[in-house]
Amino acid sequence: MKEKSSVFSRFGDKKNRGRLMSFALVIIAYIAVEVLLKTGSLGSMFSSLLVPITCYVVAAIGLNLNVGISGELNLGQAGFMSVGAFCGICVSGILAGSITAGIPRLIIAIICGAVLAAVFGFLIGIPVLKLQGDYLAIVTLAFGQIIKSIFMNAYIGIDTEGLHFSFVESNFKLQPGGKMLLNGPMGATGTQKIANFTIGTVLVIVALLVVYNLMFSRSGRAIMAARDNRIAAESVGIPISRTKMLAFVTSAALAGAAGALYGLNYSTLVPNKFDFNTSILILVYVVLGGLGNMTGTIISTVVLILLPELLRSLQDYRMLIYAVVLILIMLVTNNEWLMTKWKSLFSGKAKGGA
Repeated sequence: MKEKSSVFSRFGDKKNRGRLMSFALVIIAYIAVEVLLKTGSLGSMFSSLLVPITCYVVAAIGLNLNVGISGELNLGQAGFMSVGAFCGICVSGILAGSITAGIPRLIIAIICGAVLAAVFGFLIGIPVLKLQGDYLAIVTLAFGQIIKSIFMNAYIGIDTEGLHFSFVESNFKLQPGGKMLLNGPMGATGTQKIANFTIGTVLVIVALLVVYNLMFSRSGRAIMAARDNRIAAESVGIPISRTKMLAFVTSAALAGAAGALYGLNYSTLVPNKFDFNTSILILVYVVLGGLGNMTGTIISTVVLILLPELLRSLQDYRMLIYAVVLILIMLVTNNEWLMTKWKSLFSGKAKGGA
């Protein structure tokens, strides 16, 4: 009996309950959606939102690691998504001739998008993480705008002579039969759509595994210590720059993977899609879900993406109701008395069930 009670106490603590709740939520939602798809009960409009929802969930989880766990305000998450998106599209286009199967090509594209975004995150993080507060937010915001401008003026194509790249349209020429991968302001056109909801769900689970393993590791505790008190953390030998860089690069890699999946879900994608508004939108998902709360981030992302579509029939009042709901969610999640009552309610049920 003693051994049994120790097992329950080990899995009943807050840390493990939070992790199990996140994974259970994702798996149950996936099964429910698959049942609705098989029975034809899910409309085409909501079916088209499934992959984008998983992409934004992964990007929001990554940003929550940066904002909620590391305590650094990052407004360039859309920039990292764009790096992953256009990298994934280019990799998929290059491999289309040699790898005809969609799933292996999609997985390779996601990995390449994550790696390239991580490289950008590392390079940007070297000067950026020496800043704090508003200065950090401004520089990451500038990074997002610079990346968007680069893709707006980039021309990439492939033909029998290999891969071609230019920032000047007049200097860019392809051989007959060549394929344009990125066409400046027009973005990526004619992309083969190979993304699917199953891979998106797997990516969400992988993101949760990465973030939770980092949060509850020695490095994660160092990241949170540096967030809570930088001077005290330095006094006990915690390398502040290295720990913050780890969180920043991991967040960028997750955004890049999400961007690659997002880019391969559409036949046409323009760089303007990943503008400042997209970064703010992802930040809203994180803040309303709760800083450091991955389960809340998943729920808030799904609800806030679906809500405008559910309110579409109300036409003129749709965005007004959406704004009111945002305010109500913010008030509830930031009300300590309500959250304490909510937690005590569930803890009481757990004790009664035990």
